[in-house]
Amino acid sequence: MPISGIPSRAALVDHLIRTRIAGDVATPRDNNLSHYRKLANGDRHFWLGLELGDRWSDEQDVLAVMAERCGVNDDPEYRFGQDTIDPELTVDALERMAARLRKAVAARERVLFATGHPGGLLDVHRATAAALRSAGCEIVVIPDGLATSEGMVFQFADVAVLEHGATLWHTHSPAPMARILDALEHEGRPLPDLVVADHGWAGCAGQRGIDSVGYADSNDPALFIGEAEGTLQVVVPLDDHVMSPRYYDPMTAYLLDAAGLSSTG
Repeated sequence: MPISGIPSRAALVDHLIRTRIAGDVATPRDNNLSHYRKLANGDRHFWLGLELGDRWSDEQDVLAVMAERCGVNDDPEYRFGQDTIDPELTVDALERMAARLRKAVAARERVLFATGHPGGLLDVHRATAAALRSAGCEIVVIPDGLATSEGMVFQFADVAVLEHGATLWHTHSPAPMARILDALEHEGRPLPDLVVADHGWAGCAGQRGIDSVGYADSNDPALFIGEAEGTLQVVVPLDDHVMSPRYYDPMTAYLLDAAGLSSTG
């Protein structure tokens, strides 16, 4: 049965498992391990805008971080089958993100929202942006006319996205966030105090020294490594594209309530 209103922690954990946002997720183990290996081998596509140097050249070290922060199976001999995300870690991270949102509200910060996964997470970001604006934060408006080699960078429902062929585009690239930050500096406008994002959008902002929080799947290890190193403040582990984007609504409600924003969203 769908959850209405603000769920308890236990109810949210149950919901995350039932909808496969966490628990036994759809991402197969071999896909996870392949991405961990590519990151360790220096494939920058999997670095998501972070500069990892040679610090993570052992894929077993990457697996250890993912087991600790995401909840994937920690057995290096487990190579095929289903993998997991620990829903308790998901909720723990949501509560840490809520604490950072509370800080943003207290300081009336400038906040930028962005997503490389519009099919799954666009409305999570939109609802959070609306709540922060109602609480007095400034939601950063990005400059017009920005583009990367993949497409145009623009803002839809307060969330920066990549558009390609009149379609909102899935991207891991840090280039769109780099274009936004460079354009803000070129126009003499202040950079965001906080970025709430995912994929390369979050990684690029964190690498630039901006407070960055966001979401990442079990096959996107770079952001969890960034959190482990302190480059990102919070990374919430979840499957970032489940069957229906409405499945994320109870998670968003829990986040906003924990941040003291449920009455303003």
